[in-house]
Amino acid sequence: MKRVCVFAGSNTGSKPEYKEAAIKLGRELVKNKLELVYGGSKIGLMGVIANTVLDLGGRVTGVMPTNLFRGEVVHQHLTNFYEVKDMHERKAKMGELSDAFIALPGGYGTFEEIFEAVSWGQLGIHQKPVALLNVEGYYSLLIQMIENAVEGGFMPENHKEFLIYESNPSILLERLRSYKPPLKTNKWKELDL
Repeated sequence: MKRVCVFAGSNTGSKPEYKEAAIKLGRELVKNKLELVYGGSKIGLMGVIANTVLDLGGRVTGVMPTNLFRGEVVHQHLTNFYEVKDMHERKAKMGELSDAFIALPGGYGTFEEIFEAVSWGQLGIHQKPVALLNVEGYYSLLIQMIENAVEGGFMPENHKEFLIYESNPSILLERLRSYKPPLKTNKWKELDL
């Protein structure tokens, strides 16, 4: 594992622990000699983690669609920056550059990005680990929603393993390094495969 994609809010959120978690994760990335790939903004939790990694001498690659330059405010001091035409291209480029995915707290964009990454893992499009940094229980209800999907018969039990969740950034990175995709099972109950 060389590069980790971190999806994060373009705001810092209402609790100081969210910002602290972004700083801790950034420190752990540098400590483990891992490069950061992220959305390219200088604001919000995105900016916090990028600045932390850069301040500690780490490498940061940003990827941003042209139409977001003004709203998200492009970070001007990144190691590498890719300008892309739209969100689809952004996610594809981030996925191409990264060996693992982590979601810090965020909103719709963060949810969509992490769920696309885990869906692609479930479908076998990639074998990369996907994780939630569950800061102050931020993702606890989402984790319960995944349990509900299993209980409701929409997902095999072992497919919960496609999404790692942890509250400690150091332990989370260890779990990413030791990740093995779950054994393939038929996710379509109505089909004999």
